[in-house]
Amino acid sequence: MTARELEILEFESHWRRHVGAKEAAIRDRFSLSPTRYYQLLGALIDSPFALAHDPMLIKRLQRTRDARLAARGASAPRHEG
Repeated sequence: MTARELEILEFESHWRRHVGAKEAAIRDRFSLSPTRYYQLLGALIDSPFALAHDPMLIKRLQRTRDARLAARGASAPRHEG
């Protein structure tokens, strides 16, 4: 894992400690847009190396992602055709 990937995981484990919105903290700490940050985080969540590094964090992030995806699926309009 790269130093940046490790830093992202550390940030995710403690982000609530940051003052202000998470998006502002992402810009300040990583000089990334929130969209790019979440793309990198999404790849990390599926990484076996990240899972080996911090299994509790990765499993929590996976559950959060899965719940968001399920909620989007439940609220999406159904198309009949």
